[in-house]
Amino acid sequence: DRFGQIEPKVLITCAGYRYAGKVIDQSSKLNEILERLPSLQQLIIVPYARPQARPEEYQTRAHVALWDDFYSPGGEPDFVAVPFDQPLYILYSSGTTGVPKCIIHGTGGVLLTHLKEHGLHADLSRDDCLFYYTTCGWMMWNWLVSVLAIGATAVLYDGSPFHPGPERLMDLIDQEKISVFGTSPKFLATLEKAGLQPRLSHDLGSLKGLISTGSPLSPQSYDYVYREIKPELCLSSMSGGTDIVSCFVI
Repeated sequence: DRFGQIEPKVLITCAGYRYAGKVIDQSSKLNEILERLPSLQQLIIVPYARPQARPEEYQTRAHVALWDDFYSPGGEPDFVAVPFDQPLYILYSSGTTGVPKCIIHGTGGVLLTHLKEHGLHADLSRDDCLFYYTTCGWMMWNWLVSVLAIGATAVLYDGSPFHPGPERLMDLIDQEKISVFGTSPKFLATLEKAGLQPRLSHDLGSLKGLISTGSPLSPQSYDYVYREIKPELCLSSMSGGTDIVSCFVI
């Protein structure tokens, strides 16, 4: 419903992934999608959690290559200047009122608004580290990777936020020295329900900001964060949107 509308020529995907200790094979789902993408010319498979993946598993007329056979690291990127309104991202509406609708975002506008939100609103700089727990399909992923534009570090995480235990992402804050941690109200409510007291079990010295979106943050969760996570913290319940690939309120 989404990819078919834009008639892609190249698709990069993984053969499988891990979630909560289990390996999820993507082959069957991918073959269903490939049936509906007659425009495809190149399929690139990242084996990831299925190191045994082979090109012949995928049913498509496109050329199929494994990532290691397609790409060799090394050298310097070749940057190309583009017009301000050059298309950068295609995001999609939720699909609640029919087929998901394409929303095209331009390079200049996205870059400017993300620089503003990262540098001014989130107080991030070259010495900081940003984490947001998000899927690649949510606009917060696009927002997260833009932090590279101000020279900050982006931390990517794949898998369950509660595996092997509810303290997993609190461990990550200390391990990666995360400055601003992004999550959802449900995550914070789950930590409280589990009885976690990160201020007692973790250092959290690097953490200066905690941002939450997806739904409004309850007064109870505000209290929990300042009582049990860290009192010296800027906690922001923000509101954004796919249609602006940024924040209405931050």
